[in-house]
Amino acid sequence: MLTDDELERYARHIVLRDVGGPGQAALKDASALVIGAGGLGAPVLMYLAAAGVGRLGVVDDDVVSLSNLQRQVIHTTPDIGRLKVDSAAETVHALNPHVQFEAHAVRLRAGNVMPLIDDYDLVLDGSDNFETRYLVSDACFFAGKPLITAALGQFDGSLTTIRAHERDADGHYNPTYRCLFPEPPPPGTVPACAEAGVMGALAGMLGSMMALEAIREIVGFGESLVGRLVMVDARAMRFETLRYTRDPQNPLNGDTPVIIDLSGHAA
Repeated sequence: MLTDDELERYARHIVLRDVGGPGQAALKDASALVIGAGGLGAPVLMYLAAAGVGRLGVVDDDVVSLSNLQRQVIHTTPDIGRLKVDSAAETVHALNPHVQFEAHAVRLRAGNVMPLIDDYDLVLDGSDNFETRYLVSDACFFAGKPLITAALGQFDGSLTTIRAHERDADGHYNPTYRCLFPEPPPPGTVPACAEAGVMGALAGMLGSMMALEAIREIVGFGESLVGRLVMVDARAMRFETLRYTRDPQNPLNGDTPVIIDLSGHAA
């Protein structure tokens, strides 16, 4: 049940025909784990908290630095040197005290990822490296959890939803992250954010879109991004959608899967 305070707080959601009271109650009952409290994770956490998702977790072992503040809007100047999960917890509590916040100040690895994601309804990956993205996507497949994943370039970004553990109307598995990106790029070919730079407002845009997709998944309105990759070109302010399908040769849920656990990832 929603309290009187919650009814007022979420009034603009509740009057939406596709959300209403039942949708807002579903958000209150839901839980989401956010990977990273950085450029993407910051707006994700703030908008999911504002929307009333009942329980939010975040995984990040980093501390706030001055160069983060150009895009990681959940942190402020006095937070420099603090753990990101701690400053994020303060901001979330100030924004919406109804949200239960759980901070995981650890580096995500094969040895701890399954217990972490098992405790949440869905996962949002805002990490900044391919090693973590493949680990999270494989783990979500084995745990049977929906995954919303996004990535940032300098002036571009992409977003999709993965439900590779589920089957489509024809009985075939949905596509995996590995159907989109079979192999990570060779080391050194994709420069890190510190080297290449990133437009701060673009991180806010993609993070907000991740939060919107999570809300849509929880409430159940509209068309899912399963099998669709949204690509954003901030220079031209252009949005394109690429449809992709399951690759029968993918090693996770293909016709002859060879990835049967997380042993191939760093422990």
